[in-house]
Amino acid sequence: MPRRNSRRNMALGLLIALNVSASAASDGELRVCADPNNLPFSNSAGAGLENRLAAMLAEHFGQHVSYTWWAQRRGFIRNTLKAGACDLVIGVPAGYDLVETTKPYYRSTYVFVTRQDQHLDLSSLLDPRLHHLAIGVHLIGDDGNNPPPAQALGEQGIVDNVRGYSIYGDYRQADPPARLVEAVANGEIDVAAAWGPLGGYFAQHSPVPLTVAPIRDYERFTSQQFQFAIAMGVRKGDHALRDRLNAFIDEHRPEIKSLLRSYGVPLVEAPVTALGGHE
Repeated sequence: MPRRNSRRNMALGLLIALNVSASAASDGELRVCADPNNLPFSNSAGAGLENRLAAMLAEHFGQHVSYTWWAQRRGFIRNTLKAGACDLVIGVPAGYDLVETTKPYYRSTYVFVTRQDQHLDLSSLLDPRLHHLAIGVHLIGDDGNNPPPAQALGEQGIVDNVRGYSIYGDYRQADPPARLVEAVANGEIDVAAAWGPLGGYFAQHSPVPLTVAPIRDYERFTSQQFQFAIAMGVRKGDHALRDRLNAFIDEHRPEIKSLLRSYGVPLVEAPVTALGGHE
C-alpha cells in the first residue's frame, strides 16, 4: 500500500506541475530555466545570448520572460524543467535525451585560442608544435571528464604539456569558464582548446588581442565529436511549445544568426552525408 500511494503522489505531482506550466503560459509568461552566472549563454543581468534570444521569443509570442535560476551542472534539468518550475531551456544539444528538443538553431565547433602577437596560426590537431606548447582545456563534470580536444591530444601522446581548467571554476566569481581564455591572454598557456561559443566570446572581450580558429583535421579522431548542433529544450511531451519554437526558429534564422555572430560564436554548417542530406 505505501508503494502504491507513493506512485499516486508522484503522478499527482507531475499533473500539478503540468497544470502550473499551462496556467503560466496562459498568463503570458515565457518561463525560462537558466544559469545566473554562465556567460556567454546567460546571467542574472540578462547579458547572455540566451537571455537575448528569450527576449526575442517573448516579444514574438506576446509574453514576458520569467526566469528560474539554477547553476547549469548536474541536476539542472531535474531541478528546473522536470520539477515544473519553468518550461524552456534555451540551449541544449540537439537530441538531448532528458528533454524534448526543437530543431537546431545553430551549430558550432571546438576552437583554438591563441595570442595574436605570438603568430602561432594554429588550427590543426596534427600540428607538431602541439607536442611542445602549453595547452589549456576545460575539464567538464564533477569527475573532470576530458572534452574532445583533450582526448584527441591524449591519443597522440600529448599529455604532460596539457593543463586542465574546470569549466565550473569558482562560482563566486563572474564567468567561471573565462579563466581558460584569460590564461592565454596573460601568457600562462600558449593555446586554449575550447568550445567555440566560449572561446569566441571571451576572446572578443579580452584586453589582449586573441585569435580564434576552428579546429580542423578532427576527422582522424573518429571516437570524438568536435561539432555540435544546439537546440532548445522543453519537457518531454510538450509538443505544443516545441512546435511554436520550431516555427519561430524557421521564421527568424537570419536574426538568430546575427545575434550569435555578435557574441563571437563560430558557426559551421552541418556536414553533408553520403546520401546527399545533412547530418
